[in-house]
Amino acid sequence: MYHKVYVLDASAIIGGFSSKKYQNFITASVISEIKDLKSKLILESAIEQRSIRILEPELIDIKNVSKIIIKSGDVLRLSEADKNLIALAFRLKRESMNPVVVTDDYSMQNVLKIVEMPYRSVLTEGIKGIYGWVKVCKGCKKKYPPEYMYDECEICGTRIIKKRLKK
Repeated sequence: MYHKVYVLDASAIIGGFSSKKYQNFITASVISEIKDLKSKLILESAIEQRSIRILEPELIDIKNVSKIIIKSGDVLRLSEADKNLIALAFRLKRESMNPVVVTDDYSMQNVLKIVEMPYRSVLTEGIKGIYGWVKVCKGCKKKYPPEYMYDECEICGTRIIKKRLKK
């Protein structure tokens, strides 16, 4: 039977979210994203009291998430910590849990919505729809895949911008 758990990103910690009823999980990389002293102290206390557990994703889940974020175009918008947190949610689901990711990050929410993984916001309203991303040259309008790493067009040398596509 699936039991509900929460997977928290840095915005959830900073926003003061922590479930008393359900287990909370983070990855080690989330700790490094917490910069303010108050949030650090709250997080350390929660870890000591075991109301928040540190758990890492497995390689299979990281690979699956990487494929999804490349396809969605969110690959350049997500940090390694974000990718690992989504991969952790995949792992927990594989391990017969029902993860809910708590994040205010719109790119994370976009990926979670695509894969139909439950999520909730803390301080923001959250996204309304699913979006894809494409890179387009401002000059000649050549389209590039989201993972294209250069800032200038290979044809005309003009700056490349990211455009959101509603799916």
